[in-house]
Amino acid sequence: MAERIPAQRAIIDRRALAGEIAALAGASNGAEAARPAILGALRAALDAGREELARRLADKPSAGHQHAAGHAFLIDQLLRVIHDHVAHALYPAGNRSAAERLAIGAVGGYGRAEMAPYSDVDIAFITPARRTAWCEQVIEAMLYFLWDLGLKIGHSSRSVDDLIRLAREDLTIRTALLEGRFVWGDRALYDHAMQRFAAEVVRGSERQFVTDKLAERNARHKRMGDSRYVVEPNVKDGKGGLRDLQTLYWIGKYIHGVRAARELVDAGLFTQDEYRAFRRAENFLLAVRAHMHTVTGRAEDRLTFDLQRQVAERMRFADRPGSRAVERFMRYYFLQARTVGSLTGIFLAHIDEQMGKARSRRGLLAGFTARTRNLKGYRIYGGRISAPGDGWFRDDPVRLVEIFQLAESEQLEIHPDTLRLVTRDAALIRDEVRADARANALFVQLLAGRNDPETVLRWMNETGVFGRFVPDFGRVTAQMQFDMYHHYTVDEHTIRAIGLLSRIERGELAADHPRSTRLIRRVASRRASYVAVLLHDIAKGRGGDHSVLGAEIAQQLCPRFGLSEAETELVAWLVRHHLLMSATAFKRDLTDPKTIEDFVASVQNLERLRQLMILTAVDIRAVGPGTWNSWKRQLLGELYDAAQEQLRLGHAGAGREQRIVARKTAVAELLGDDPALALHGAEFGDAYWIAEPEDIAALNLRLYRTALAHNRALSVHCEVYPSRGATLVSVIAADHPGLFYRIAGGIHLAGANIIDARIHTTSSGWAVDNFLVQDPHGQPFSAPEQLARIEASIADALAGRRQIMPQLAKRRLAQPRAEAFEVRPRVVFDNHASNRFTVIEVGAFDRPALLARLARALFDSQLIVHSAHITGYGERAADTFYVTDLLGKKISDTTRMAAIEASLLTAASDASEQRLEKV
Repeated sequence: MAERIPAQRAIIDRRALAGEIAALAGASNGAEAARPAILGALRAALDAGREELARRLADKPSAGHQHAAGHAFLIDQLLRVIHDHVAHALYPAGNRSAAERLAIGAVGGYGRAEMAPYSDVDIAFITPARRTAWCEQVIEAMLYFLWDLGLKIGHSSRSVDDLIRLAREDLTIRTALLEGRFVWGDRALYDHAMQRFAAEVVRGSERQFVTDKLAERNARHKRMGDSRYVVEPNVKDGKGGLRDLQTLYWIGKYIHGVRAARELVDAGLFTQDEYRAFRRAENFLLAVRAHMHTVTGRAEDRLTFDLQRQVAERMRFADRPGSRAVERFMRYYFLQARTVGSLTGIFLAHIDEQMGKARSRRGLLAGFTARTRNLKGYRIYGGRISAPGDGWFRDDPVRLVEIFQLAESEQLEIHPDTLRLVTRDAALIRDEVRADARANALFVQLLAGRNDPETVLRWMNETGVFGRFVPDFGRVTAQMQFDMYHHYTVDEHTIRAIGLLSRIERGELAADHPRSTRLIRRVASRRASYVAVLLHDIAKGRGGDHSVLGAEIAQQLCPRFGLSEAETELVAWLVRHHLLMSATAFKRDLTDPKTIEDFVASVQNLERLRQLMILTAVDIRAVGPGTWNSWKRQLLGELYDAAQEQLRLGHAGAGREQRIVARKTAVAELLGDDPALALHGAEFGDAYWIAEPEDIAALNLRLYRTALAHNRALSVHCEVYPSRGATLVSVIAADHPGLFYRIAGGIHLAGANIIDARIHTTSSGWAVDNFLVQDPHGQPFSAPEQLARIEASIADALAGRRQIMPQLAKRRLAQPRAEAFEVRPRVVFDNHASNRFTVIEVGAFDRPALLARLARALFDSQLIVHSAHITGYGERAADTFYVTDLLGKKISDTTRMAAIEASLLTAASDASEQRLEKV
């Protein structure tokens, strides 16, 4: 460790510090009396050492190894000084017995000399046998000095026998000792303990250790999201992070006794190039972690959005055209994480072979056979495919694509030695290979494979072949989307979407995607489906509309892939409009005939509709956990059904009057003997009967009849709708200006989020408003106390018992991490999306109760809201309102539009929080 650290005494001068402490002890009435002064000297040395290391990190922001070793060196020297002071000044022992011996070892990250500024200091105190009074005194005094210095100490104090016994029983202790390092004290005692550890614990338990370590790693990955491409990665424990590299070192050391990572080459586990990649990734990750600790002033290992900006700046990443500094930094981070994943696969495959470990037969290994066979020149053995020789891919670079296609179709793994060859020879993929018809046919077969294209495409991506064969895909490899909506990098999102499409086709996701499961069997071209998924985000990060640019790329790539002219046109259209269906379903009123007319005018035929439905479903679900839910499924289903009906029957299909009659008939059946429809049905206008489903209309009529019969000024009813993934809140009250925003404010104050709202007024002047709400986690409100809180909060808001706006202004962000983003609010007016209403869409930072603020602004602007549709994209919200003026007319005057826009922009900004008027 020490030889890697230049100018060590500029960090800490142990001899000078020891001399200062000796002088302080000598000048006082004994060492104990000098303790405050000695502690001050130690603290000054620690602070000065940290300042020097921080300065060096600022000068060389990527020197991760050097910085980590520097912190370990600083702690080493402090420990040595403290030990010597305690053992010789505080508790001197003239003639120590054989039992009065003490060895100090560094374990954990400290043992590896890989410390960030605020890492734990893990220490092992080792004694020959049961601890003597002298050993206990020295250990206790040392720990108090370390604690008083503010260090976070993890320590153990054990005899050699206890150490060996516990190491046999506990994997964590065994791992800690494995990377132990002598620091100070009795060297002979420490060496004796380590010799016994190697002979009595390690020997013979290698296979079990590997099994346990890999199980531990898999459990850790699962906790951390099970992807190395999550947009807020854990640098230490996440997949592709430091812990994965450490696991390789632990296994190598346990099996081969390597003392440093470079010895993994001698053990045959890495090539020299792979070792250099190991060191490069480790150096970068250590540097990132050091900056995170420095910025936060604590042990912080999650690279959150706010830290990403700061670390990118500290590591001197700069903006480039079309790419911000933070995005460039994170792309480099994910490339290093990919390297870690690739090295892990190669390393573990070699360990597996060396140990002759029995392999599990599941997933891609289901086709395993123990007999060696030949497949198109490749060797197949033990469920793996391998190249027959070193020059195999050089002789025919098309084989770089072929081997992945065979792996998918035959359900095989690729031998690690062959993966090395593939990675080495990936640069052989040039224009002539990309233009080769056979290579393209093989690629499309792999892409639309029937078994597990997702896993094999991920292998292809990690070797570099994917990005070279499809250079446009290479441009989005490891590209981060710097927002809170997307959970993965663009390439990982795309590969996951392909995997979801494959699972839908195999019928594995029928419960969540019943419609897509049926439709995938009816599309005219399944390969067009897979190519569209591959290309839908291919143009992200180019500075323009990625849908338009992606369609242009599709026009170029599809013929190369061997798609027909009709398939090319279909894929290009799907890429160009891959956001159309979700934008229509989530931002528009699906009961407005103009919404369906406009959507159908764009789609034009049933094949496009089927393909777009499937693409939309996998695109949303591949964004990340929780983005697909039953509410989105229902909205997309309603849009699909309405569009399909119009495409099949044309505009002469079921007319407005027939739909109203059919809806009333269905409601009458649901009501049975209840006379609500006969008594009050005529008070509800045609727009109501078109807008509301029959089950909600039946509920509204019952509530309306009951409210009038009992002279209730207010009726609030909550009902959980699992099929809609939300809770319905129906409010019946005498209509008056501002009713909508007051109800919305009351719902928000109860802790609920509104995802959809329909506002109706009966001919007798009663408001019948329906809101669909969810909790902050996107789930229905269902607990009785939650429902009661909503009802009480709405009643208080309408009665003026609560100051809505001031209380909303005090609420904290539901997602504090969103503060790392800047979202400029914008307002768009559309008088063509509806024949009856002006549609206003507001895009803004998703702050608490944004809908209530916007609704208040619309009220102040003397507008009537007829429906509202709320969509969230992480830190961004898109709220859409169907409005008219007080006379029921559209808003067309440009001056008035400008005033409304200004009011909405103020409501959507921080300035709105300063409005404290009483309601």
